[in-house]
Amino acid sequence: MDASSSDSKYHVVLFPFMSKGHTIPLLHLGRLLLRRPNFIVTVFTTSGNHSFIANSLSDTTAFIIDLPFPQNVPQIPAGVESTDKLPSMSLFAPFALSTKLMQPDFEKAIETLPRVNFMVSDGFLWWTLDSAIKFGFPRLVSFGMSIYSSCLCKVVFEHRLLFGPESDDELITLPQFPWIKVTRNDFGSTFRDPEPSGPHFEFNIATITAAINSYGAIINSFYELEATFADYWNKENGNTAWFVGPLCLADAPRVEHEPRKKPTWIKWLDQKLEQGRSVLYAAFGSQVDISPQQLKEIAIGLKKSKVHFLWVMKAKDPQFGDESELEENIGDGGIIVREWVDQREILIHQSVNGFLSHCGWNSVLESICAGVPILAWPMMADQPLNARMVVEEIKVGLRVKTCN
Repeated sequence: MDASSSDSKYHVVLFPFMSKGHTIPLLHLGRLLLRRPNFIVTVFTTSGNHSFIANSLSDTTAFIIDLPFPQNVPQIPAGVESTDKLPSMSLFAPFALSTKLMQPDFEKAIETLPRVNFMVSDGFLWWTLDSAIKFGFPRLVSFGMSIYSSCLCKVVFEHRLLFGPESDDELITLPQFPWIKVTRNDFGSTFRDPEPSGPHFEFNIATITAAINSYGAIINSFYELEATFADYWNKENGNTAWFVGPLCLADAPRVEHEPRKKPTWIKWLDQKLEQGRSVLYAAFGSQVDISPQQLKEIAIGLKKSKVHFLWVMKAKDPQFGDESELEENIGDGGIIVREWVDQREILIHQSVNGFLSHCGWNSVLESICAGVPILAWPMMADQPLNARMVVEEIKVGLRVKTCN
């Protein structure tokens, strides 16, 4: 990048965490910023994540800088540079904590760039705040969550609401939002432990402290969707949250118009539309670990429902065992896709009239924007709170009833 020709430009650095669910909204934000005149956007990533980001931004003028991912990190297999490649999400904390080893290379790269006006970095990259302070530009934080979930986490943490006599499934009323009831199972283990410790707790404290001391927060949502919680957050917090979403609308779905170039699953959806069939789209994200036994039970349930369905699963994994058995269980009523798909393209397809979802926030927003009701089946992280929001707060879906 030529610094001399960039003096009159407004330069923004984006640094997403190494997880697709966290990366995609910041790439959409990059597109949004590049629509403004005289803006430069530089995206930091690692070589293992470069191709995904480069493909996503191939039609833009964004610059991409690769940093070496830390090597020889205990417990983390060599070559793993994103959370969807981890053998288990139990390794998340050591993976996330290891990213701090990237700080020297990040700062060396910043020194070579034109003056940075501000940076938006993922909340999980807490150490980027120190770099921003060192180089004298503001850091805005992005957690990729709804402000509803953030508010509920803030209330239960500050008021220690999860340490009473209630069981893990018993409803607990939030004093700030008395119409909302949560359970201990809606929150991660560090929220439920009265004396938390260990790598995950260390990581949470670092991210929260850095977020509080950052210039503000970028929220992938829109005020009208979460007005009560947006007002509460900006009144009770020391820094401002800006609502810039839904960011998925910044990137038009890449629909191929030539029939021979359409993906097989879009051709299948076209056939269902011609037949007048309604389709349920099922996807549980790239990080959720689902056992082979549960996958089989989901397949049987989908088959018995007699609903036509398109089920997007993680890439083939040896632990899933006999693939043909799974295919046999689904019958003729559905198809399984094990490739990366344009989810918005699927959700806006006229044949799709429901979404069986883990309720990751990106999926929730995409479904809302497409006008597709959600069948909520949360698995981890903020997903149980997103499911409560979908079902109880904005009432755009139903909850899958499960045991534990």
